[in-house]
Amino acid sequence: MMERRNELGQPIGAALPGWRGCPRPRRQQMEGSFARLEPLQAARHGADLWHAFAADTEGHGWTYLPFGPFDGQADMTAFLEAMSNTEDPLYFAICDRVSGQAQGIASYMRIQPEHGVIEVGGIAFAPVLQRSRVATEAMFLMMSHAFDTLGYRRFEWKCDALNAPSRRAAERLGFHYDGLFEQAIVYKGRNRDTAWFSVLDRDWPELRQRFVDWLAPENFTPDGQQRRSLGDDRA
Repeated sequence: MMERRNELGQPIGAALPGWRGCPRPRRQQMEGSFARLEPLQAARHGADLWHAFAADTEGHGWTYLPFGPFDGQADMTAFLEAMSNTEDPLYFAICDRVSGQAQGIASYMRIQPEHGVIEVGGIAFAPVLQRSRVATEAMFLMMSHAFDTLGYRRFEWKCDALNAPSRRAAERLGFHYDGLFEQAIVYKGRNRDTAWFSVLDRDWPELRQRFVDWLAPENFTPDGQQRRSLGDDRA
């Protein structure tokens, strides 16, 4: 079949015969070897999250998020209660399987089932969760559920262009940099230029295997240190 082109001679996007969209993600648990994602519930996870984030005494972890820092535990609990009842964003508590404690939150958001596009966002990791295999597996579980279970075509990550740790995390996790949206939003009284990243379904099988290899028990020393980084696998 000849490639279809528009009046300017540019190729038209490939046809998707039989495309019917994707299901919306539901409030359901996702479990791995190190991490467990539970639908966010303020009553269940609030105390754990408050104590975990208390280790960030300067509040640096909230700098590039539209919410936080919180004035007190009641303030955080009110936020968690509100987020526990939304469908988009759809929030999960990230729990350490060993301790059972909630140490962070993340959500599916900007969910577009008709297009097969979904974003992971609203990510807040307490200090204990940062740069850990629990955090990495949590992101893997969310990607795997979106691609393997729900059939999404595009999985997105967006962050403030000034948020260097978030940009590094996206690249380490295998996201492709798509570009910069200047003056995208205003939050906390300042401008945000938004950096866009994505993983496409065609790239997922190879990326999934890299996660599986990295998460294998033999990749970690007895004290939990990685022998080979996920970035090394990508290279």
